[in-house]
Amino acid sequence: MDIIENFQVPELIIMLGLGLAVLLFGYRLKKIAFFAIWFLLGFCGVMYLMPTIEQMWPEVVTTELYKNLIPIAGGLLLALLGFSIEKLCVGGICFAVVMLAAVQYFGTEMQTLAIAAVVGIIAAGAAVMLMKPATIIATAVVGAYAITIAILALAPDISQETYYWPLIGGLGVLGSVFQFFTTKNVS
Repeated sequence: MDIIENFQVPELIIMLGLGLAVLLFGYRLKKIAFFAIWFLLGFCGVMYLMPTIEQMWPEVVTTELYKNLIPIAGGLLLALLGFSIEKLCVGGICFAVVMLAAVQYFGTEMQTLAIAAVVGIIAAGAAVMLMKPATIIATAVVGAYAITIAILALAPDISQETYYWPLIGGLGVLGSVFQFFTTKNVS
């Protein structure tokens, strides 16, 4: 939740909408879903790095316009990469989700990052070998994550400790099942 504490309500609503689209229609809208996922990863990553960017270039970031455009530019740059390379994109999404979960819940110690990287590489390799199921599950989980983060940020009275994992798990399973049933004849 630290990553999105600077988000405003319109950004959270956009995140919620993109998350819902990726959750339910990730495989059908593969290219768009990959673009949206990589945009969200790039946007959140740059937002996470904004304090460092502010220290490096304070004169650039003092302007409100640049403060808003820098994360959007980071999201677009990463989205263009993910949009163009499908197998790398699926593997990268799996790797990124593993790394983000490890950093968020276990910290940034070198041992944690090394173990998460190995698990992420294994998950990415399996995802590339099983493209359709991996795409469906990866898009459903990323959509569930985006929806969960947006809901918890929009409704601060909801207990994050209580509902974070049940929301991600429940929405991820719901999205996966929905996508498997609606894409039986789609290759």
